[in-house]
Amino acid sequence: MNAWVLDEPKPVNERPLRLADRPDPAPGPDEVLIAVRACGICRTDLHVVEGELEVRRPGIVPGHQVVGCVEALGANARGLDIGQRVGVAWLHSTCGTCPHCRTARENLCTAAQFTGWTRDGGYAERLVAPAEFVYALPDALDDLAAAPLLCAGIIGYRCLRQCGLADWSGARLGLYGFGAAGHIAIQIALHRGAEVYVCTRDRARHQALAEELGATWVGDTFDTPPVALDASIVFAPAGEIVPAALRALDRGGRLVLGGIHMSPIPSLDYGDLYWEREIRTVANNTRDDGRAFLAEAARAGVHTHTQAFAFNEANEALIALKHDAIRGAGVLVVEAAGAGTE
Repeated sequence: MNAWVLDEPKPVNERPLRLADRPDPAPGPDEVLIAVRACGICRTDLHVVEGELEVRRPGIVPGHQVVGCVEALGANARGLDIGQRVGVAWLHSTCGTCPHCRTARENLCTAAQFTGWTRDGGYAERLVAPAEFVYALPDALDDLAAAPLLCAGIIGYRCLRQCGLADWSGARLGLYGFGAAGHIAIQIALHRGAEVYVCTRDRARHQALAEELGATWVGDTFDTPPVALDASIVFAPAGEIVPAALRALDRGGRLVLGGIHMSPIPSLDYGDLYWEREIRTVANNTRDDGRAFLAEAARAGVHTHTQAFAFNEANEALIALKHDAIRGAGVLVVEAAGAGTE
């Protein structure tokens, strides 16, 4: 099979992914073999490829927003059928026995494995994944539309959960950064009745899309929203945003940091934290996050705005993501996929 391999981390402008011919993987007893149709392009892929996340598996195949069809079942794989269309997300597997797993916090598992970082991912024609960590996908979503839901959507959903809002009706939510995750999270928040205030760069792409999707107010990254915010999410991996986002919160507000990697956060003024403002991080996701998100996304009629890249354009897709040149979410098309929402 064809697969894009990372021999060693390098800046994406150097096109570090190499197209290789690899043997088809064989599913283990609890795994399924999936023929990949599309794979979303994520900022975490950038962190893996450029070495901001440590190398955990040399020669890794990146990609963790995978849409495909089941080709083969391991002897003990249950709950899926040959030919079924499925999705594979960032959380590849967990131990199931550590204190975190036993208390419904498998996202904190100390022995977790991750698609596209510690296990080969979806920048390939095939991959294997544990059946229990694979999501059934609704037929209403074509391949391009479904791919960004599997990380940008799920992680955005966990960020919304971490906001700590008991009542979303009329709540004032801030979003910092408006790429793949932000443009999905806003749709869930608006469906719940929140007002959404978006701070992001790039007027032509990100700010315009936020306005199209119904943001109450849109400004530049460091602009001050016109009202104090009940909660905010920082999707951009830029630590310098954190102090400004804290200052924009109302008393008792919560700031959620949604990235797996972030540049250094400047020192904080105690006054920015004093009124019981707090900072929470989001570490990975649970399968419950994924299932709950896919169900709510269907009810809310979430639409993804995507830009398709041919399979041979994997390096170019990462370069475009690095330079914020994608409106919405980028998707690598591995096999013929349905048309995405532009």
